[in-house]
Amino acid sequence: MSSAPGEPETGAVPERAAPNPDRPTTPVGRFGLLLLLLIGTYLVSAFTTGPFIDATQIIVFVGALLLALRNSLVPRWIARLMIGVVLIGSAIALGLAIAQPSVAAVGAAELWTGLVLLTTVVVILRRVLASTPVTLQSIYGAVSAYMIIGLMFAAFYGAMGKLGGGPFFANGQPGNTRTFQYFSFTTLTTLGYGDFTAAANAGRAIAVMEAMFGQIFLATLVARLVSAFRPSQPPK
Repeated sequence: MSSAPGEPETGAVPERAAPNPDRPTTPVGRFGLLLLLLIGTYLVSAFTTGPFIDATQIIVFVGALLLALRNSLVPRWIARLMIGVVLIGSAIALGLAIAQPSVAAVGAAELWTGLVLLTTVVVILRRVLASTPVTLQSIYGAVSAYMIIGLMFAAFYGAMGKLGGGPFFANGQPGNTRTFQYFSFTTLTTLGYGDFTAAANAGRAIAVMEAMFGQIFLATLVARLVSAFRPSQPPK
């Protein structure tokens, strides 16, 4: 039996509405777990130091990069290539951090750790900036990137201290994972207590760059995300 003119035929499947091209449909990854992992790692290294703590941090940082790649928009073949390179390089850095055959070898491991963290920051920020609308996970991702920046500069300071041929800190202050991370985060947040200062001009220049980057990061990216964040409304 045919339907009247203008009426849909009986049993016809209704057509789906075409997606709105103006509506953003790019969700952000889940970065809450990454943020908790970073906070826990920092707290452990703040109370304990030694070769095995450094090795544990390398493992955690590699895990952070793998988690960031899992949430990223990087093509699969590029992600696999990055994972292969990172695993091989990190295995070598891990062996150097544990065995500590020389000061230069430990410095090379610190340098590799800083490069891994730099890659992680780039992957996370690319994902956060490409994601719409802004969600709580977007803010978690930005805060995670902020923490990783502090850890990254700490690793670079450690590499400079080991490869620079002299103490990194002035007045004979000890240079280890705890003090480098403490100095990095007080610089990144521009607290500047003054109990640790870089001895050489190169260290001071990097510290100034970190302080500027930390302020720009908070004043632009994080502030923009927070202002654009709208809590999801429960369905009525």
